[in-house]
Amino acid sequence: MAGKITVNKIQKYKENGEKFTVLTAYDYSTAKYLDEAGIDIILVGDSLAMVALGYETTHCIGVDEMKIFTKAVSTGVTNAMTVTDMPFMSYNISLEKALENCSLMIKNGADAVKIEGCNDYIAEVIKRLTECGIPVMGHLGFTPQFLKTLGGYKIQGKTSDETEKLLNDAKKIEKAGAFSLVLEMVPENTAKYICENLKIPVISCGAGRFCDAQVLVSDDIFGKYSDFKPKFARKYGDMKSLISECAKQYIKDVKSGSFPSDEEVY
Repeated sequence: MAGKITVNKIQKYKENGEKFTVLTAYDYSTAKYLDEAGIDIILVGDSLAMVALGYETTHCIGVDEMKIFTKAVSTGVTNAMTVTDMPFMSYNISLEKALENCSLMIKNGADAVKIEGCNDYIAEVIKRLTECGIPVMGHLGFTPQFLKTLGGYKIQGKTSDETEKLLNDAKKIEKAGAFSLVLEMVPENTAKYICENLKIPVISCGAGRFCDAQVLVSDDIFGKYSDFKPKFARKYGDMKSLISECAKQYIKDVKSGSFPSDEEVY
């Protein structure tokens, strides 16, 4: 990776037809390793509510918790762009509250924030944030914070009418000043159509091969979180087994007296 990833570099990727990568991180060491590996954007996802804290949904996490995790992640990052998910209802109550909460993430090390959904109010929030110097990543398709109104984990944009609405919302987000857009759980052809009709980069989260970038939850691809893996994620490792085996070997060594050894005591 050559230098700090910025909004301008992300836009250049789009213009040059160059794919870029996004992964989540919730702690200093993981963020450091991802940054050193060359990941372009590290997302402090509100998915940490379930992955790192064991909550049932993303609704359970708040601004104070996201501030802590943002600070931890940003401390481990040198080159990647750090983007923080704004948690449930942190930007919906009022424009003033949205500006205040988003600014807290920037003060704690984020380079940008991510906001779900689109309506006239959300578009105004994005506009004001960008006017204040806070870059915004949009998020359409399946939006986890709207889980209860969507009626579950359902694919979005399956019909022509739904696709046109998604495109209209995406253009509204683009016009408001967002520098990029996540599309989650939409058919590949829908995502391709939207991507081809936007100037800003589109990031696929289960939206197929034709977007400008891909984003996944790190714990899913590392095989760390659980036995569950979304259809659109690829498992690149088995950290769950590695951690388990290391712990079992440690237990065995302590019980047998082989740890600590002569080299491991003062």
